[in-house]
Amino acid sequence: MPKVGMEPIRRKALVDAALKAIGDHGSLSVTMSEIARQAGVSPALAHHYFGSKEQLLIETMRSLLRQLKADAASVLKTAETPRERLSAVIRVSFNSSQFAPETIAAWLAFYVEAQRSEETRRLLTVYARRLHSNLVSALKALVSERDAARIAEGTAAMIDGLYIRQGLRSAPISIEASVALVEDYINVQLGMT
Repeated sequence: MPKVGMEPIRRKALVDAALKAIGDHGSLSVTMSEIARQAGVSPALAHHYFGSKEQLLIETMRSLLRQLKADAASVLKTAETPRERLSAVIRVSFNSSQFAPETIAAWLAFYVEAQRSEETRRLLTVYARRLHSNLVSALKALVSERDAARIAEGTAAMIDGLYIRQGLRSAPISIEASVALVEDYINVQLGMT
């Protein structure tokens, strides 16, 4: 019988272990046993808490999204101008926890899974809409609504593209360099160069 009060701790340990296992494998082809072993629990307990590997992977993705949302809310509180808001959204996208190798591997694996899983696709749509909304909200104070939407799309594409490059390790780039590239793009789009 599970110990009383341990469920939240073990669920978090399993989500963290899933993230690490996905990062180590570079795909979602991890087993519940591997994840459970990484978390220091039995596979039966992992199944008890999540029901299936798919549900554990969905919860791992939700956890990443919750963390990204919390990080964005925190930095956006301190941004005073629309341009500072843009910079805050960009900086959060490349936060060290979001740009860690295992997190990047997990995001890329989730994008692949979204081709087959409606729930994964829905969660990625939530992420994309939230990013777009945060960018457009700041941009609308600087340019027309149409231009704001266009610049937001380009900015989101750059962010996703830099994640792919980092994930493939084809052209590894630092957090600072990633932020600088996206900032340069926005400055050009805003005519600030």
